Amino acid sequence: MTQPQMILFALMGSILALLLWGRIRHDLVAMGGLLVGVVVGVVPEKDAFSGFSHPAVIVVALVLIASRALENSGALSLIARRIVRPGRPIAIHIAVIGGVGAALSAFINNVAALALLMPIDINTARKAGRSPRLTLMPLAFATILGGLTTLIGTPPNIVASTFRQDALGAPYKMFDFAPVGLICAITGILFIALGGWRLIPRATAGRQVPEPARIDDFVVELAVSAQSPAIGRLVAQLDEESEAADVVILGLIRDGRRLPGRARFATIREGDLFEVEGSADAVAAFIKALGLEQAKDDISVDAPEAEDAARTGGPALVETVVRADSRIAWRSAEAFRLRSRFGVTLLGISRQGRTFRERISSRIIEPGDMLLLTGPQAALAHVVNWLGTMPLSETSVQAARTWRIVVALGLFIGAIIAASASFISFTTAIAIAVVGYAATGLVTPREVYDQVDWPVVVMLAALLPLSAAFESVGGTALVANAIVAVTAGHSPVVALVGLMLVTVILSDMLNNVATMVIAGPVAIETARTLSVNPDAFLMATVVAASLAFLTPIGHKNNTLIMGPGGYSFGDYWRLGLPLEILMVIVSVPAILIVWPL
Repeated sequence: MTQPQMILFALMGSILALLLWGRIRHDLVAMGGLLVGVVVGVVPEKDAFSGFSHPAVIVVALVLIASRALENSGALSLIARRIVRPGRPIAIHIAVIGGVGAALSAFINNVAALALLMPIDINTARKAGRSPRLTLMPLAFATILGGLTTLIGTPPNIVASTFRQDALGAPYKMFDFAPVGLICAITGILFIALGGWRLIPRATAGRQVPEPARIDDFVVELAVSAQSPAIGRLVAQLDEESEAADVVILGLIRDGRRLPGRARFATIREGDLFEVEGSADAVAAFIKALGLEQAKDDISVDAPEAEDAARTGGPALVETVVRADSRIAWRSAEAFRLRSRFGVTLLGISRQGRTFRERISSRIIEPGDMLLLTGPQAALAHVVNWLGTMPLSETSVQAARTWRIVVALGLFIGAIIAASASFISFTTAIAIAVVGYAATGLVTPREVYDQVDWPVVVMLAALLPLSAAFESVGGTALVANAIVAVTAGHSPVVALVGLMLVTVILSDMLNNVATMVIAGPVAIETARTLSVNPDAFLMATVVAASLAFLTPIGHKNNTLIMGPGGYSFGDYWRLGLPLEILMVIVSVPAILIVWPL
């Protein structure tokens, strides 16, 4: 073993150990390792920051922005809410919402797919009277499996495609992953829905699990806009929409006067005010369904802050908690002139489960109160920070309009078709789509930067030059030769399965991008040493890098559901281990058929 090889083995081993330790951010570990490599001379200084211009890094960032544009258009939420029904048996519910999650995660970031569907799943569980812990883990696993089916479904696929281009001269196309990925996704979701969910442990006596029925409600006033489909209908005719959104219509206000009773048989006019009660998510869904808006007042919104805010993002709702040291504690919203200064309106207050039906602008706000604010997204972020409150959730209430859906889907599908037909590279195609999203307002300038997962981008950009250096000094060849030596005398399939199992173990402990960066070059070199098809080995690592089901740290989706589902660290392996074993058993024959040795 040469000196550069020894240094790089030690450096890569140290990086791997620090990533497993988890006490230091993975982007800082990767960047620190890269700089050490430059200082000791094993990574050429001219190549140190080449990773930031690597196509894989650029595509990962652009796909996240495109995912946000699709969410903002309202198309994804519209589809999801129409498909999910609370009255279904749990097995059918898991199959349906898992299928929707897998389909979405094939084309948008799988974390975004889970974030979109998780509130719907929790709300469905609440209506069905069951704990969300029975369905959140199946949903998270389904969105991870869905990412296996396309080039952009998950970052490891993009990384594998660039490795193939370097090694074989051509990247993977958009749907090259589909034959194996679909088999894995369908088999995995069916396994979970048909009985796998029963392996999820029920809550123990000493564990605090969120109650599905415990949601803080607000009473808010919402104005009927000129474009609202509610105009001309009776209040009683909105029962289906209110039930679907899970809000209660308390009454109707017209010209400052509350109509008698709940105005069930009053005909709705433009400018009427609905008084509704519901959670933040429910209110947001009702606003989208009927094209409602915040109640107008006689305060002009002419401050520079408000004008800037109006140009920086569509409307949203933010649920936030007042801390003891918050600027607004023991004062009223009226004293801060939030609407006139920032274009932000206080819609509702919830205090220890109690809501207020009277006008709230002059009510004194106390520490511990939950506030429901509405306004442009950028303005909300500024106001929450300025007030010193703690945000709990943010929900877009941009109405789903046909032109937004058409533009969002048209640009995205156009990018996929152009790349699949080899007119232009996918990097260029998705970049054009993102520019189109920004030009049409489907993503704001702030979102273009906020939606990028910068720690993952920096980690990937730092690890790629290290991986290239490791390969250039023969490090991957040494690892490949070791795998070949251990499996000598057996079929190459044994080496493929062995590499896959090692990758699965890494993926349960490491970020899946880091796992792919480490395993991808080894897969290609092992295949070359055995004189077999590199695609088979590379696809094996692609599948294995996404089989992170044993722990809450193996994938972000596993982490996201830990709190809402009330899961402990040891709950994941009970469903995750059988699922991982099943995926290896199913994927190996599929890989050998689609990508024969």
